[in-house]
Amino acid sequence: MPSFRNTTSAMLMALISFSTIAYAEGEKLVEIKTQGNRRIESAAILNVIKMHAGDTLSDDKTDADIRAIYKLGHFQDVQVLKEESDKGIVLVYSVQEKPIVREISFEGNKEITTEKLKEALEFRLNSVFSTKDLAKSVTKLKKMYGDEGYYLADVQTEVKKGSTSDLSVVVKIIEGDKILIKDIRFDGNKAFSNRKLLGVMETKEKWFLSWLTGAGTYKEEVLKNDAMLITDHYLNNGYVNIKVGEPAVTLNETKTALDVHIVINEGEQYRIGAIGFKGELLEPETVLRNKLKSEQGEIFNRSILRTDIGTLTDVYGDKGYAFATINPQTRPDNEKKIIDLTFDVDKGELVYIERINIAGNPKTRDKVVRRELRVSETELYSAGGLKRSKQNLMNLGFFEEANIATAKGSAGNKLNVNVDVKEKPTGSFSIGGGYSSLDGPIAQGSIQQTNFLGLGLKANLSASIGKISQTYSLGLTDPYFMDTKWTLGGDIYRSERMYYDYVRRVTGADIKGGYPINDFISAFIMYKYEIKELYNPSTAYQQLHDADTNNIYPLDKTTTSSILSSITHNNTDYRLDPSSGMINSFSAEYAGLGGNNKYARFIADNNYFYPLYKKLIASTKLTLGYIANVGAQIPIDEKFYLGGISLCGYKLRTVSPYAITQLRDVNANQANQIVFLGGEKEIAGNFELTFPLIPDVSIKGALFFDYGNSFDDASMAFQSMLMSYGFGIRWASPIGPLRLEYGFPLNPRYGVDSTSGRFEFSIGTMF
Repeated sequence: MPSFRNTTSAMLMALISFSTIAYAEGEKLVEIKTQGNRRIESAAILNVIKMHAGDTLSDDKTDADIRAIYKLGHFQDVQVLKEESDKGIVLVYSVQEKPIVREISFEGNKEITTEKLKEALEFRLNSVFSTKDLAKSVTKLKKMYGDEGYYLADVQTEVKKGSTSDLSVVVKIIEGDKILIKDIRFDGNKAFSNRKLLGVMETKEKWFLSWLTGAGTYKEEVLKNDAMLITDHYLNNGYVNIKVGEPAVTLNETKTALDVHIVINEGEQYRIGAIGFKGELLEPETVLRNKLKSEQGEIFNRSILRTDIGTLTDVYGDKGYAFATINPQTRPDNEKKIIDLTFDVDKGELVYIERINIAGNPKTRDKVVRRELRVSETELYSAGGLKRSKQNLMNLGFFEEANIATAKGSAGNKLNVNVDVKEKPTGSFSIGGGYSSLDGPIAQGSIQQTNFLGLGLKANLSASIGKISQTYSLGLTDPYFMDTKWTLGGDIYRSERMYYDYVRRVTGADIKGGYPINDFISAFIMYKYEIKELYNPSTAYQQLHDADTNNIYPLDKTTTSSILSSITHNNTDYRLDPSSGMINSFSAEYAGLGGNNKYARFIADNNYFYPLYKKLIASTKLTLGYIANVGAQIPIDEKFYLGGISLCGYKLRTVSPYAITQLRDVNANQANQIVFLGGEKEIAGNFELTFPLIPDVSIKGALFFDYGNSFDDASMAFQSMLMSYGFGIRWASPIGPLRLEYGFPLNPRYGVDSTSGRFEFSIGTMF
């Protein structure tokens, strides 16, 4: 911006010039030109002025021209001059351009990198210099250092002129010592201890791990918000007259730490008195009251009151009253220390959905989005339908974000629904691996596309190649076959795996279908045909096979023709990463529609998720399985085996009934060898806690307790139950989901399990 003195001098010179021009009646301009401009083209200046060749000189127009040129923002001084030529009067706008910042340098910064400091500047290299922007930059840099704990950091600047139009800026920083909050002191708190209030706050006192956690760092905005958090805590515990003073921050006498002082005036605690309703009620008061969380006699809680307002708003919103207002009227009784609540309802008029607009989906077809919506054009507005629509869209796994908002329609009783999604990569290339003393290294990979062709089709091509296993599969599933609610898909696959007792090779194909009964319950059916071979048996298994007159341990090729059906109930909040809700499923498979193998298998699963505190999520899982023969012996490889992922800490497929055979080596020494036979029944489950470790990068920690057993005799189910515990890390890394698990067996089996536990991991990447 030009200085006041420069502006005044320019205006004064213009006035002096025009005092002469004013007496030159009839004189007209023959030319207008500029001088002094180097970077800015003359055309850009002449384009904003009002004077033109052929005009008569005018004080008002030249004054306006000077202001217009200043507004361009490129000049620190503008003057107007009159020159005489042979042809007539020439008007010259003489400008002085603002200097350009050609160099920015920092001195003295050690704790914050130069790159981060440059990002905080209000000006950039090769930009027009502004003292105002320089002052703003100094303020931001000081705040940046303050947020890192360098409360006394000083920022000084030096502007060095190069040429008449260039300059360099030197930023000198005196960081000083890091100063953290040593003590947070409260005055006036009686209902809650200092420790409790500290737990409510985001700001923490410094401790010996502050260098790692950042505790003790003073941030002005955060501390002010902490006062609001304390206020909310009191209001949610009945202290309706709470007053929390603004935190006072002082530097201690030695200037080595900060002290924070917060004054609190609690007032009295209030409980809820009578609860009533008035206004336009669509349901009886008793029905509405049963929907509320607030109860008479309970401590008043503002947070619960807000929830109740939302609940009642949704009740009316689900009936089409989009603009219903719920006004809670509170009447405190200071003597009885109670607050009577009356919910005053104004339902407004019925509202209809006029149009549904979808944006942000260049890859995904509109119909893929629309079929997940639970509101329709021309139908009544539904608050619950909008919430469910968002949940359905997120459960697809196609979008990072799915925002649904309403806007005014063509009439007062009509709304448009705007669905704005942000697509994410839906194709994945994943690799996984593990290592154990028995299996050695294992590697696997897969290519999947959950939104194939933007139609929501699920396609996968996977391969797993390792020392002991090879698997190949190709599949395609349409979750809305021919735009109906039916799911239809199929797979072809081939797998070969070396188990402890034999090698199992399977080549097969399946066709599957499903149907959603509602948003929470779905049915599924699948037919599969497999050609299977068990070969390369261990010596112990071969010995059992040779002694088997009923072909219980086959080594020839067999075929399986089976049909499987299942029903699943899933009401979790987010199916890709649930934090609340339940998943229940029951499946039944019958093999015997032709083929050699015959059996009936039943499996029931229950998963339950519950948020304990903020993002600390508890979950439980229980699986019950049963397989029965149907006119023939159950194939050994179709029975139940636990271990590995299903029972951490124990080797894969080793938790089952077993047989011990006696072998002799070349020296006639006798040794026992175990053959794992599989069980006809299984129980497996776990308890797990997941919590954020580093939320900014989506790293979670997990603590788990697993238990399980596979058995034939039901009386042995709990006598030999195996249990383990351990920890894990889950990370949505830039190269895909990463999972690390380590389990310790509580009752390891001699000669089978390691008492030191087992480690497993998997990792993937997105494209």
